[in-house]
Amino acid sequence: MRRRSSHSCTRPGRRCSRRAGYCNGDEGGRREEGGGGETERQRGDDLAAFRKIFSKAKNIAIITGAGVSAESGVPTFRGAGGYWRKWQAQELATPEAFSRNPSRVWEFYHYRREVMLTKNPNPAHLAIAECEERLSKQGRNVAVITQNIDELHRRAGSKNILEIHGSLFKTRCMSCGHEAANYKSPICAALKGKGAPEPDTHDAQIPVKDLPRCEQTGCHGLLRPAVVWFGETLDSDTLTHAEAALDSCDLCLVVGTSSVVYPAAMFAPQVAARGVPVAEFNMENTPATMRFKFHFHGPCGTTLPPALARHETELCTDQTV
Repeated sequence: MRRRSSHSCTRPGRRCSRRAGYCNGDEGGRREEGGGGETERQRGDDLAAFRKIFSKAKNIAIITGAGVSAESGVPTFRGAGGYWRKWQAQELATPEAFSRNPSRVWEFYHYRREVMLTKNPNPAHLAIAECEERLSKQGRNVAVITQNIDELHRRAGSKNILEIHGSLFKTRCMSCGHEAANYKSPICAALKGKGAPEPDTHDAQIPVKDLPRCEQTGCHGLLRPAVVWFGETLDSDTLTHAEAALDSCDLCLVVGTSSVVYPAAMFAPQVAARGVPVAEFNMENTPATMRFKFHFHGPCGTTLPPALARHETELCTDQTV
């Protein structure tokens, strides 16, 4: 069974420490120019300055959040309208909710799994994957630290991925702890055709014995999604690797993340605090925007590809003669 870290996944307003420092989710300012106040010249100057730093970076850490997946049409269950039936994600994505009503929680995750099978990586995912592949041939490293559980980075071709909140397509046994990839559709016969998100949909009330079960010899325990629920601790091995990538990076990108879910919300501000350039790519300012050297406003699928494209100083080591 995997070790779990002492860091729990929380919402803003709660102090959470990482080594000596801490961030409070209510801290952080706003850029005075606002998301829509930047001129074309300002954006161009910022991009040129970012590209100069990017061309020299040897270890790049890219932190991604729900905004990247939203551009692929993935429901985020955040903010106004972010409901499945009459519940928001934080009401379903908890150990307590699963204990009270495993059928309802499995309907929720079954719906999300089935939706993801219809979605594809967008230009932001593809730009990150292409950048990683290209720079690896130059002896440079790109690490993707994602809060997303949809595996779109993997499908885009990224290899060096740390899924700090787990994956929709992995399960963990409540009895023996076995964790495994699971891409079955549906994940079990009883969930076929279930999980409709409309608010007037009635719960399927599937008997626990008919929910996804462990296939390990002699076990047959109840399976749960292998994701980090609200209030749970992150996997310590994954967190250790993420911290190593952040500690060694000389450039950090924060892409499509609200910077309010902890402990991930601490990552980039602490990188910035040690003088490493951080670039934020987002549709709006976040509580951490003022701490970063760059902010690129707009859809990640539009702003990220030109930022990560081949720089004129790069050697064409991947071209054949």
